[in-house]
Amino acid sequence: MMSLKKIALIAALTLATQAHAQTQLATAGAMVIVPAYGEVTHPNDQVVATFFIEEQDKDKAAAASRVNQKMKQGTEIVRREDPKAILKTVGYYTYPIYPEVVPRPDGQPQPRPLVPTGWRVGQYLEVKTTNLANLPKMTAAVQKILALNGLNFGLSPDTTRKLDAQRLIATYKNLNERVAAIASAMGRTLAEAVVDTVDFEGSGNYAGQQDAAPQFMRAAKAESVEVAEPSFEPGETTLQMRLVGKVKFR
Repeated sequence: MMSLKKIALIAALTLATQAHAQTQLATAGAMVIVPAYGEVTHPNDQVVATFFIEEQDKDKAAAASRVNQKMKQGTEIVRREDPKAILKTVGYYTYPIYPEVVPRPDGQPQPRPLVPTGWRVGQYLEVKTTNLANLPKMTAAVQKILALNGLNFGLSPDTTRKLDAQRLIATYKNLNERVAAIASAMGRTLAEAVVDTVDFEGSGNYAGQQDAAPQFMRAAKAESVEVAEPSFEPGETTLQMRLVGKVKFR
């Protein structure tokens, strides 16, 4: 016969097991909301360069004429150096120049003169190209006539489309990894989880970068002299994606 001591020990173990079981939450039919993330990185293969020219003159027509002539020359250089580049005019301005207003001795403001003493005329040219190997040579040639206002490196549309599939795969893989970890924490297996809904970009935080707008600022006149080729580092771009999955446990 079993001793009273053994019976008491078995009863204690049974109670402990039942108590432990009662601390586990029931997960049958549970719906779990799981965010997942994915990203891919690729070297930049496109650049948007912004060139400009500005002239000042007492005669507005003379300033505009020089701007028009130099912009035409600069545009021809771009087309010669990079025939496949996409060109776009992104700004043309004409501003009057007024003489400096000297404060009156009594500190009262002086009215601004009504007649300008000169004119400031300028134009901007946007050049989009994937020929990064030729970018330094093309830029140096254009800088003999025009000034470089800014560069914005990024990914071409074709590359972005190719990377999109990789980004989707990476994000969905992360969803599987996170669901597996959640299932383990709940004492379940991944085979017991069923994906109910997958909402790509569920956060509303869409990936991708917008092209930086050119900075319209006053700058020195470009001189028609030999310009050494500049050095550029295109860098790389990381495309990110977020999804939200609804997973139900059987």
